[in-house]
Amino acid sequence: MSEIGGYPQRQDALASSEKLHHRSLGQRVWSWRYLFLRRVTQFGFLLMFLGTAHWGWEVAKDVPLLTGNLSASEFIGLIPMADPFATLQIFLTGHLLQREVWIGAALILGFYLLVGGRVYCAWVCPVNLVTDLAGWLRNRLDVKPIFHLTRNVRYFVLAAALILSAISGVAAFEWVSPIGMMHREIIFGLGLGFLALLAIFLFDLLILKNGWCGHLCPLGAFWSLAGRHTAQLRVRFDKTTCTHCGECAKVCPEPQVLNLRRLEETGYVISGECSNCGRCSPLCPEGSLAFDWRPLIGKHNASARGPGSM
Repeated sequence: MSEIGGYPQRQDALASSEKLHHRSLGQRVWSWRYLFLRRVTQFGFLLMFLGTAHWGWEVAKDVPLLTGNLSASEFIGLIPMADPFATLQIFLTGHLLQREVWIGAALILGFYLLVGGRVYCAWVCPVNLVTDLAGWLRNRLDVKPIFHLTRNVRYFVLAAALILSAISGVAAFEWVSPIGMMHREIIFGLGLGFLALLAIFLFDLLILKNGWCGHLCPLGAFWSLAGRHTAQLRVRFDKTTCTHCGECAKVCPEPQVLNLRRLEETGYVISGECSNCGRCSPLCPEGSLAFDWRPLIGKHNASARGPGSM
């Protein structure tokens, strides 16, 4: 975040923060709308897997609703879906992949290339439930970080997973993925994978804020690279109303993407590390942040600045 300049601007920032802290109950509930939608989406996917596996949910006779797991699945017996990162790892091991896997990976990759790669992290990944809980408790308990770690470590973990897959002949991250472990725990019952989830929870709670998702997860790194230049759903920034109060950065799990100087230049959050989680925009006291479609952002920002603006 850029530093607040002169006294009038500081006054504006303080007024914005004060406005946020004096919201009505209805305004507070409305600010949770994206969190509610994220949970509906996350639990919805898990429920479809669970219902198909245990209760035989079908869309027609002998046509299951959703089979498989988050690495490879099939929807309504017609649409194959595959995790592109898992597919890439398996390809590097030298194993032959069926055509359906490539089609499924292409469908999922194409979707997230358009909406934003890390949308998966905030809206689908079940481990996000664990890390969000750890982050919420961490804020309530005011836990201080034991050490700091560059967020670029996740890209080294990503590279290491691919290299190890090629060398060992085993899909390295898939073999130890806590995402897969959590999915299996929920669908098929509690097992030793619970220990990995507990370790992530304690790591995020006691050692490093947003430690797993924000610093180590190679799948998050993959998706941040995948959707960086092509994603059409972005968080638009209106510099004419922003008072630099900093409230958005306080709630953002990737606060580095809210660099105000960069936002003023681009008019929207350009970093692929943004997960479109929707935390920032409902909490912005001045409404300076909002979801928007990339082709329309320039037009909408120009309209906010008034007639004759470019």
